Amino acid sequence: MDIKQVVIKSHTIDPILLKPLSDLNPQLILVFASVAHFQSADFANTLIHSIPDAQWVGCSTAGEISGEGVTDNSVVITAIHFEHPDFMIAHTTLANMEQSYIAGQALAQQLSSRAELKHILVFGQGVNINGSALIEGIAAHTPPNMGISGGLAGDAGQFLRSFVLNNQGVSQNTLCAIGFYGNHLSLVSSSFGGWKGFGATRQITRYQGNILYELDGKPALDLYKRYLGDYANDLPTSGLLFPFSMLSAEGSEVGIIRTILGINREEGSLILAGDLIENGYLQLMHASTDALVDGAQTAAEMILSLQNSPNKSLGLLVSCVGRKLLMGGRVDEEVDAVANVLGSKTTLTGFYSNGEISPLSHSTDCKLHNQTMTITCLSEQ
Repeated sequence: MDIKQVVIKSHTIDPILLKPLSDLNPQLILVFASVAHFQSADFANTLIHSIPDAQWVGCSTAGEISGEGVTDNSVVITAIHFEHPDFMIAHTTLANMEQSYIAGQALAQQLSSRAELKHILVFGQGVNINGSALIEGIAAHTPPNMGISGGLAGDAGQFLRSFVLNNQGVSQNTLCAIGFYGNHLSLVSSSFGGWKGFGATRQITRYQGNILYELDGKPALDLYKRYLGDYANDLPTSGLLFPFSMLSAEGSEVGIIRTILGINREEGSLILAGDLIENGYLQLMHASTDALVDGAQTAAEMILSLQNSPNKSLGLLVSCVGRKLLMGGRVDEEVDAVANVLGSKTTLTGFYSNGEISPLSHSTDCKLHNQTMTITCLSEQ
């Protein structure tokens, strides 16, 4: 497997800059770019027509990750040439959040039409989506213990509109997935946060899917705003700094964090990135930059313990926009921590997202995560 990457920091894309990628004869190209680039009328056409034989997949971001570190308002393009290109692209439309499970099912059915499906890499819209239901739809219609990872597109923390790219162009309501097949490829995933809970735990007393109406019998939005104080004026963006830890109905940690994607002032509800637990509990969380960097390093060390290939590899990093907001000017440190662990044979690419998709650290059961550094490492055997 050979990999080449270019990082474009101008608003317009000169096709000459893509020549090194074309020379590689890639079969798959990943693109992560700012919302402004995706809104450009000729963005998709310029890319796809420059290397028309490749499959293009990507999404908008809240920050782009490359071998150079973290950039904003840029385009990170990573081309991959496989010795044994055994993959398939699926895509489907998601008209509204309530159809998330059905959309996941549609992706799974397309990719399961071939035998020996090994791993699915998912890129979904990051607004008006229930990421938990999407994953459930995929998992219910694919082989057990199959790997699922990826992320939800970002939009610089605005939660207004995000974009997904494939060979059909750019869309705000498209989900795209890459299915990998056979024994030629090694794919391993890990995820870790670094956040800690604080304050009282509150029971979920009324919710529907990913919409939280009441905690301890009180309107969820009112209770949350009381905790946030002055930060409440900047909701929903400020909610990225204070996510929830989910606890079971017995009050034990389940290893999943939930971030707020939106609020409904009339209903007094919070719209979360994924589903909640029946009769479960929530606790506010906070973190320091050092703790988040340590979390990213832990995720990379988990990859190293799982990976058995000494060959070149691609490290796809999907980190939460909330981590980026908290770390500010030190955000490069978490990417540097991953690079130091995975080494020079691993080319890094990725994005800051509205949600991360990865198995739980202690099982193959895939979940939607928030506020984590999620890594998928891809190599050929």
